[in-house]
Amino acid sequence: MENDEENSGQMMDEIYTNGGSGDVEKRQRPIINGEQLDVEAYAALYSGRTKIIRLLFIADHCGVPTMQWEALRMAYDEIKKGEDTQLFREVVQKIDGRLGPTYAMDSAWIDSVERRAEQRKDKLENELNAYRTNLIKESIRMGYNDFGDFYFAHGALGDAFKNYSRTRDYCTMAKHIIHMCLNTILVSIEMGQFAHVTNYVGKAEQTPEALDPVTTAKLRCAAGLAHLEAKKYKFAARKFLEVGIELGNNYSEVIALQDVATYGGLCALASFDRAELKNKVIDNINFRNFLELVPEVRELINNFYSSHYASCLEYLGNLKANLLLDIHLHDHVETLYDEIRHKALIQYTHPFVSVDLHMMANAFKTSVTGLEKELEALITNNQIQARIDSHNKILYANHADQRNATFQRVLQTGSEFDHDVRAMLLRSNIIKYEYHKKQSRRT
Repeated sequence: MENDEENSGQMMDEIYTNGGSGDVEKRQRPIINGEQLDVEAYAALYSGRTKIIRLLFIADHCGVPTMQWEALRMAYDEIKKGEDTQLFREVVQKIDGRLGPTYAMDSAWIDSVERRAEQRKDKLENELNAYRTNLIKESIRMGYNDFGDFYFAHGALGDAFKNYSRTRDYCTMAKHIIHMCLNTILVSIEMGQFAHVTNYVGKAEQTPEALDPVTTAKLRCAAGLAHLEAKKYKFAARKFLEVGIELGNNYSEVIALQDVATYGGLCALASFDRAELKNKVIDNINFRNFLELVPEVRELINNFYSSHYASCLEYLGNLKANLLLDIHLHDHVETLYDEIRHKALIQYTHPFVSVDLHMMANAFKTSVTGLEKELEALITNNQIQARIDSHNKILYANHADQRNATFQRVLQTGSEFDHDVRAMLLRSNIIKYEYHKKQSRRT
C-alpha cells in the first residue's frame, strides 16, 4: 500500500508538472522534426519482391510528386534485375512516360525474359517428370521447390504457393520441413494470406529439432505480422518483442530491424498496461537494441511512461506521415494512435479526484472542447469513471470510497464469522446432549 501511494504520488507530480511548467520542457530532448521519407535509404533496407512492392505502395500513397517519381524510378530499375514481366508492365503504366525515354516500355527485355522463362519451365517439367519416374523423394522435393522459385520470380504467387506446399510430402528431414514452411510463409505474406502464415509458423515450430536463432527470429516476425493484420495488437507486440537481434539483415525479403522496433513499440503502447510497458519494453535489453535504430519510437515510449504526453503525442504526429506509407502498418495507424491517445487520457486522469480541463488540454496540446468530447466518449464506454462539470470545465472522478468499502467488508466478514460460530455451537450442543437420539426414541 505504501509503495503504491509513493508511486502514485510520484506519477501525479510528473503529470502535474507536465500540465504547464516550462522546466520539464527544458529537461526533455528536442522533438525530432517530421522529415520527408528518404526513399532510397528506405528501399535499401529490403530485398526481393517486397522491395518493389513497398516502392510501388509509396508511389501510390505518398502524394508528393518527387517521392512518387523516385519510388517509380527505383521500382523500374529493381524489376529489370529480376524476371517479373507482368509487374514491369504495371510499373511502366504507372510511370506513363513521365520519367523520359529511359523508363519507357522495353519490349525487347520482356520478349527476352519470357523466352528464357519458357525454356526454363520446359526444362523444369522434364526434370520433375524424370524424378517422378525414378521415385526419388529428395529429387522430387527439389523439383517442386525449383518450380516454386521459378513461379515466385515471375510473380505467379498462387502457383509458387502450390509447388512449395507440395514439397511437404517429400520432406525427409526436419530442416526440409522448416525450409518448406519459410517458403510458403514468404509467398503467403506477399499474397496477403495471413491465415496461411499462422498455419505454417505453427508447423515450423512443431518440428522435433531445435530451431536456430535466425529461423526462430524469422518465425516470430511472421507471426507478429499475422497478428498485426488480424488487429491482435497485444499478441503482435509480444511476438515482435521476442525477436532476437540475430535476425540482422537475414529477413530483408520480408521485414527490416527498424520495422520490428516500430511495429513492436506501437503495438505495445496501444495494448500493454503500465507495468507491462516497463517490464517487457523499457527494461527489455534485447528489444532495446532494436529501439536504438529508431530513436523516435524509443523516445515516445519513454515519454509515454514518464507521463510526458504532449511530447509523446508530438513524436507520434511527426511519425504519422511516414507510417502511413508502410505496407503492413498503414491500415492500423489510426486505430493504434487512437488507442495510445485514449490510454494517455486515462492514465492522466487516474490519480486525481478532480482535473482542470484547461490544464489537461494544455498538457495534450488540444482545445478544451475537443478534449471534452474525447472524455465524454471514454466515460460513455466506461473507460473512465468520472463526470464532467461543463460549466466550470472540471472533471470529477467517481473514485470508490476505499475507507467505507473496507469497513463494509470488515462488517460483512464479522457477520459471517458470528453466523459460523453460532452454527458450530448449536451443532456441538446437539451432539453433547444427544438430542437426535432422544427424538428417535420418542418416535
